Amino acid sequence: MSQRRYLLDEGSVPTRWYNVAADLPSLPPPPLHPGTGQPVGPDDLAPIFPMSLIEQEVSTERWIPIPDPVREVYAMWRPTPLHRAVGLERALGTPCRIFYKYEGVSPAGSHKPNTSVAQAYYNREEGVRRLSTETGAGQWGSALAFACTHFGIECKVYMVRASYDSKPYRRSMIHTWGGEVVASPSPDTAAGRAILAETPDSTGSLGMAISEAVEDAATRDDTNYSLGSVLNHVLLHQTVVGQEAREQLAQAGAEPDVIIGCVGGGSNFAGLVFPFLADAAAGRPLRIIAAEPAACPTLTRGHYGYDFGDTAGMTPLLAMHTLGRGFVPAAIHSGGLRYHGMAPLVSHLVETGIVEARAYQQRECFAEAVRFARAEGIIPGPEPSHAIRAVVEEVERAREEGVERTILFNLSGHGNFDMAAYDAYLSGEMIDYELPQEELDAAAADLEGLPALP
Repeated sequence: MSQRRYLLDEGSVPTRWYNVAADLPSLPPPPLHPGTGQPVGPDDLAPIFPMSLIEQEVSTERWIPIPDPVREVYAMWRPTPLHRAVGLERALGTPCRIFYKYEGVSPAGSHKPNTSVAQAYYNREEGVRRLSTETGAGQWGSALAFACTHFGIECKVYMVRASYDSKPYRRSMIHTWGGEVVASPSPDTAAGRAILAETPDSTGSLGMAISEAVEDAATRDDTNYSLGSVLNHVLLHQTVVGQEAREQLAQAGAEPDVIIGCVGGGSNFAGLVFPFLADAAAGRPLRIIAAEPAACPTLTRGHYGYDFGDTAGMTPLLAMHTLGRGFVPAAIHSGGLRYHGMAPLVSHLVETGIVEARAYQQRECFAEAVRFARAEGIIPGPEPSHAIRAVVEEVERAREEGVERTILFNLSGHGNFDMAAYDAYLSGEMIDYELPQEELDAAAADLEGLPALP
């Protein structure tokens, strides 16, 4: 049998992050100030971010050194393993070679600590005592609570109500690591109270939770804001994933023909894909696929333009694919993918044709997640089940074309705290939801009057 697991020694934990902005043919349009409409400068971001992260956000340097204290925490679980999916290959009856980078071995069970540890460290170094944040399915909130406890920082998490109710053990993780978590929209902020006054039974959205977390940070001198996806510095920190994967594939004597990741805000996808983009730029045939839910089709059906990152319009305007800041997603089980916007860098790659986007229904994704679990032993998180569905589609395409391909995907987290979702699928109670066009049209109205892309 072929070797299944490729490991790197502890000394192979990356020493620097890769900044894709240094190598792109063009960059996305800059973020704009919500009041002036002018490009955002460092002083505009200083009230809620430490200057070290602001510098990373706007940097075009190819490599950013990883501080030793961050690498020391990384070494608790990094390097993460690369697996050859021999069982899945057998189940699919394919000669294609399938590899997956498994980020579920982190303390929080996902890729999210790759950036939460860095953000907590930089904030601690600049004297910040407290961080506020939002979380969708709870992976990011638990990752930030984990990081904050390592660096002696308080953590307040605004968790989307739909996930707060359906994923109690994510809340327990946040509490165990010393964080505070409330359901969003909450009565703790003016933004939350306004939403509750209009819609008392709101199931929430990431846009709403972001508004609350940003307001929390902006109204307290001891607090900064931290987020788990979308912005450049967050994607930068995740590139440890792709750097390790490149070394491990070389160890396996393989080069990917197709790279796949699920997308919500873009962080796990970028972390795996960005370090491989130089290969594509050099002319090597390489297809890159972003897989998203049909219920929240930001890349496949959203509008590309400037929009706010939050519901209340407190954040800078970002050039991104968006469903409109007022979009309230259906309460699907892939809570980590239910964001109205997409990382500007990922949006730019889709817009320029470097990345292909696909959308899938949740039942077909869970069907493949169950097949994967039975073949490989790991129960995937609902989010990366979309990547697995895209892998199977690529296997079917290779069979039709009579070729063998090497496929790499990011298994960004386990599903051990998502068993209620698996129960819903296995019992036949899970339903699919495809966003109606009229809702897309209504959401697009939120973009009227905002600046046009250059």
